[in-house]
Amino acid sequence: GPDEGADYRSVAFYRNPQERKTLEQVMARINSAHHYGDKIVTQVVPFKVFYPAENYHQDYYKLNPNSDYIQGVSRPKVLKLRKSMNALIKPEFKNQS
Repeated sequence: GPDEGADYRSVAFYRNPQERKTLEQVMARINSAHHYGDKIVTQVVPFKVFYPAENYHQDYYKLNPNSDYIQGVSRPKVLKLRKSMNALIKPEFKNQS
């Protein structure tokens, strides 16, 4: 997408060895399925401390469904992921758009 640099990188945090293993297995499964053109580059790092973003950053996808970025970039990716990785989505999140 158009957002590049350290502020936009994706990171998955783990709290124990089993979580790390699960994250790495899921990422390997996604990469081996060639779901995306390139391999996913999400960093898998141990959880240390987390600082939530300011309130105006929260729920952007949900609160701005008609934004050009959501419609042109985010939503197509979400729909593609939901279709191809549906079995990995927790039941309580299955009906969200």
